[in-house]
Amino acid sequence: MTILTVEASNLTRLYGGREAVSDVSFTLSKGEVLGFLGPNGAGKSTTMKMLTGNLAPSNGSVKICGVDMIENPKEAKALIGYLPETPPLYREFTVDEFLAIAARLHGVSAKHIRAAVQRAKERCGLTEMSKRLIENLSKGYQQRVGIAQAIIHNPMVVILDEPTVGLDPIQIRDIRALIKELGGEHSVILSTHILPEVEMICDHVQIIDKGKLVFNGSIDVLKKQRHGNKLLIGLNNPPSHDELLGLAGVESVEALPNGLLRVRYTAGQMPAEMLAQVAVSKGWGLHQINPDQTSLEDVFVQLTYQDVAA
Repeated sequence: MTILTVEASNLTRLYGGREAVSDVSFTLSKGEVLGFLGPNGAGKSTTMKMLTGNLAPSNGSVKICGVDMIENPKEAKALIGYLPETPPLYREFTVDEFLAIAARLHGVSAKHIRAAVQRAKERCGLTEMSKRLIENLSKGYQQRVGIAQAIIHNPMVVILDEPTVGLDPIQIRDIRALIKELGGEHSVILSTHILPEVEMICDHVQIIDKGKLVFNGSIDVLKKQRHGNKLLIGLNNPPSHDELLGLAGVESVEALPNGLLRVRYTAGQMPAEMLAQVAVSKGWGLHQINPDQTSLEDVFVQLTYQDVAA
């Protein structure tokens, strides 16, 4: 049975008459990791603030596990763990001291605080850092402390805003592994502008640009957009473009700088085998034929700047 943990309906936020976020709607189920992707300034952080109840929407609603954020904010917020882009850390405290305070602030009962702190430290790889001052930790470990405070009360929904910004490659890898692990037990919303991060961690993807959703689907659907109806073909004795265009299913031919040809074909057809047979029979000297995949970065650019080209 699917358990809906987040329901955002027609979220809109106005700033001085301008829509920073416009009519954003989506749902999230338990165990899913949602990647909320977009260029800087696209409206990601504003949306995160509305989801967590830190910013009231100008229009629309948010429900956390069926609890309306506007009507019952205290109850709804208790179901959320939130790590803003700048972790809310008291750097003069030790890890244990800070997490104990976070547990109290999140309503963990006094008799359960020690166990909650220990569990959060174990999940975030902080057990050896218990007595260390937060200000003396590396940025990667400070980010782990930030995530630990977000999950200290075992919330249904964990919202992470740009959790790997400013980290080195090893720290990024560790934080990504942690986020993926959290997705097994919680619903996770990950806000980022790093496309590979979404591909590695998330089940579902939403791309926002200029405050509007331009993509909403599974990570597999996003990946499929890489596979356009194109082939890269290498021929030692290439024919004229007109001869290639005369073949069934071939719509266009483009010469590339590296001596290859990009052949676009009709959707639903796969002319690779036919092209190979013709190339052999006519002595074109076929030495390469493979799909021409668009990078995920290019797909992202196409989605976020499609209105510019229009």
